[in-house]
Amino acid sequence: MQNESISRVECCAATRPQQGHSQNEDAFLIGRGDHPFAALCDGAGNAERTAKRVLALFEKLLNEAAPEQITAADTWTKWIKLLDSSLLGAAQCTFLAVAFTAHEAVGVCVGVSRLYHLNREGQCRILSEGASKQRLGSGAARPFLIRSTLGAGDMLLLLSDGAWTPLNPYLLQKTVVSAYVRHFTEVPAAILDAAGKAGRADDMTALALRLARPL
Repeated sequence: MQNESISRVECCAATRPQQGHSQNEDAFLIGRGDHPFAALCDGAGNAERTAKRVLALFEKLLNEAAPEQITAADTWTKWIKLLDSSLLGAAQCTFLAVAFTAHEAVGVCVGVSRLYHLNREGQCRILSEGASKQRLGSGAARPFLIRSTLGAGDMLLLLSDGAWTPLNPYLLQKTVVSAYVRHFTEVPAAILDAAGKAGRADDMTALALRLARPL
């Protein structure tokens, strides 16, 4: 489990391989700076290196972008086209990323990973509903753009399909709220514990991000 404190945003993450496997084809990245970010990739096939390659390229693109570019939908669309073409002929992977600007979270989803928003009252909703299942490297990846205003104490969850598929929204909400009462850093591991109760049929990764105070 990895914990990070990113300026105004607190982050923690947990990841586990499929039961009986040593290789984890999920990969995640948490970034510091003026615009903190988190990203998650889920590789298909023998794709551990592919997921890490996508994250490295995304980090480079984000670090080279001006603040006004990060908030622009066109920027994220161009990035997805670039990432998609960079994997053509290789293993494919999903991509989910959010970056924090002055007053909101902006990002994109490609594939079956999910982004959830939990407000301070514990109400949970999916922000990535409607994302295309086409993965990066398919040549047909379509970005599902995400933009959400956050308040102090609000939480975002980035989950690979191995983490969210075993949990319906009610169980996910109940698990997160229960873990959060103990400590925010316990949230990702609690999600994976709940998702893996019947065994880990897939690699699973959970990232939790909390806005610590108003921006």
